[in-house]
Amino acid sequence: MNVGEVSALAGVTVRTLHHYDRIGLLSPSGRTPAGYRQYGPADLDRLHQVLLYRELGFPLEEVATLLDDPGADTGEHLRRQHALLRDRLERTQAMVAAVEKEMEARAMGISLTPEERFEVFGDWLPEEYEAEAEQKWGDTEAWAQSRQRTRAMTKEDWLRVKAEGDDVERRFAEALRNGVPAHSEQAMDIAEAHRQQISRNFYDCPPGMHAGLGRMYVEDERFTAHYEEIAPGLAQYVSTAVQANAARQT
Repeated sequence: MNVGEVSALAGVTVRTLHHYDRIGLLSPSGRTPAGYRQYGPADLDRLHQVLLYRELGFPLEEVATLLDDPGADTGEHLRRQHALLRDRLERTQAMVAAVEKEMEARAMGISLTPEERFEVFGDWLPEEYEAEAEQKWGDTEAWAQSRQRTRAMTKEDWLRVKAEGDDVERRFAEALRNGVPAHSEQAMDIAEAHRQQISRNFYDCPPGMHAGLGRMYVEDERFTAHYEEIAPGLAQYVSTAVQANAARQT
């Protein structure tokens, strides 16, 4: 193949091929009587290796060293390139996932930096539940209120809300450990603080709606797992206290 045909086949310019020839990286194995370059199958194989290493970010000098290594055959080059490409793929996938999470977070109105988001939410990613929540409650006033309020929250607001929620959960767990019955006045008072915290920060949460949340804490394994991680039996305890408080309120 002549230089023009190789250029079209490989997607590189003729000038690039001439440069590779000048620096000894890829010299064609043949010449026409008129002195024009002619590339054979072995030349094309080497060009393929060059382009792969270049795509992986290797400088030309290092590519030449790798290809001229007497201890490395074609299979060794392919294995090395495969490992490098897999590494790049994993890093690219991680970057794509991070960008997608940021896009979802901005759609939700959570305008925090990645560092701030980790500080506030840790491993929990609220956008993962966004689509499901919108499907269930997207046409409700509570959903509209929550969207409006969270869009206006700063990092300090989120930290305050998180601290309030953590305090309620701590009080629930302490009551459970102390043997306070879930339907007692003390447990129901904590449940009421939980309801008020939701109403104050996210959406108006009347007792009936709060009772529904209480049932969800034992019906949805994700919420159950969250409470069980704090204290064994806490999911059922909170659910019972929330529903008892709702009955008391109505």
